[in-house]
Amino acid sequence: MTEHPILFSGPMVRAILEGRKTQTRRIIKLPHNNPLGAWEPTTAGGGSVRYVGGTPAPELAAIWHTRTGDCYVCPHGDVGNRLWVRETHEVRRIGTETFEGGRPARRYAGIAYQADDGRAEVDSDLNTFQALDAKESRGWIPSIHMPRWASRITLEITGVRAERLQSITEANAIAEGIDRTAAGLWSTYRQSDADGTYSPRLSYQFLWDGLNAARGHGWDANP
Repeated sequence: MTEHPILFSGPMVRAILEGRKTQTRRIIKLPHNNPLGAWEPTTAGGGSVRYVGGTPAPELAAIWHTRTGDCYVCPHGDVGNRLWVRETHEVRRIGTETFEGGRPARRYAGIAYQADDGRAEVDSDLNTFQALDAKESRGWIPSIHMPRWASRITLEITGVRAERLQSITEANAIAEGIDRTAAGLWSTYRQSDADGTYSPRLSYQFLWDGLNAARGHGWDANP
């Protein structure tokens, strides 16, 4: 089964663990922006389309350019593929369990996860164990550097679609794992918990901008 890594921030990891987050939106890196046309959602494959060997090609979510005809499918995978989550973590310790005679029966690493202060003992092979033994813990490790063996969350893709950010519905905004305030409103992700909104879409707009606006992909840009 095909697996792909995917990064999540601490709040989104907590939302996944709590069962509140079942969707994620990712910006498509466009290969060009020809002004004579526009990028639109579409599908690729399906129907009578087959691979060279004759196997039917599945229908995939994609985007295409109305001027050039360029078509690109989702780089994160398709239905049935898996996503293993990369998150901020730290290797706190390594250890072994031995049989009589002193031979290691099990090598493991103790991993801490920043999002929820979670802990796990993860079995490791000899090469990984020796590599960890050669260096001391250096504090929290950014999610981009998490190796596959340290990941504790694996998600299965159940649906893929391409759409503009502002097309999100209220229900889908909730499925993105937005937080509630103590008063039961949807969070606006400001310093004061007293700030809240009745609109899930507005809450998600604040969340999205906090993560993406500085990179030029804010809500108003409608990527």
